[in-house]
Amino acid sequence: MNQRPIIALDFSTWQEVEEFLQLFPEDEKLFVKIGMELFYQEGPIIVRWLKDAGHDVFLDLKLHDIPNTVEKAMTGLAKLGVDVTCVHAAGGIRMMEAALRGLEAGTPEDKKRPLLLAITQLTSTSEEEMHHDQLIDVPLEESVIHYARCAKQAGLDGVVSSAWEVKSIKEQTDPSFICLTPGIRPEGTVAGDQTRIVTPAKAHEIGSTFIVVGRPITLAQDPYQAYQSIKEEWSH
Repeated sequence: MNQRPIIALDFSTWQEVEEFLQLFPEDEKLFVKIGMELFYQEGPIIVRWLKDAGHDVFLDLKLHDIPNTVEKAMTGLAKLGVDVTCVHAAGGIRMMEAALRGLEAGTPEDKKRPLLLAITQLTSTSEEEMHHDQLIDVPLEESVIHYARCAKQAGLDGVVSSAWEVKSIKEQTDPSFICLTPGIRPEGTVAGDQTRIVTPAKAHEIGSTFIVVGRPITLAQDPYQAYQSIKEEWSH
């Protein structure tokens, strides 16, 4: 289990990222997530800058398109040297297989292929919304497990889900199948737009492989102290 929580760098500009990272010791090597908000503003160069600084990077762009487009996109993203990236499982098995081919083709021979995960159901999605908006009639957990099985069949390394589904996912796929879980909120913090949330300690107990934490760290009065507290709770 990874001992560092992944910090979601949900900022709009490079300057905001720099100011945030200055609050951490210079030798503290972090695991960070770059999502659409930051990547679409600053582009690939910020990924390279973070990697050059020694940080691990989860590039969270949630690709979902026809297989050929996703394959070519992943070939390019692999050259950035990120550690983890992802696609939407809803794109289907052929699309996920294409994404994996693209990553493998784009990874330099002397480098390790980035982990490829599939988004199941977003942690902001409630069961009622899934039924109404996606016209999926099965229970939410059943939908998540189905997507996880598809990801496993496609050869992916794991999935992104809420911690609540982790136990069932591992039972239905493989105990080593990666489960990266957003929606992590320490006791006493605001849930925000997340609906299926757990504490770092609960995620550890359930068996999440990685956790992603954003606002409880980035909006804290003392982000480094908040990070250390969450890291301690997560790793123990």
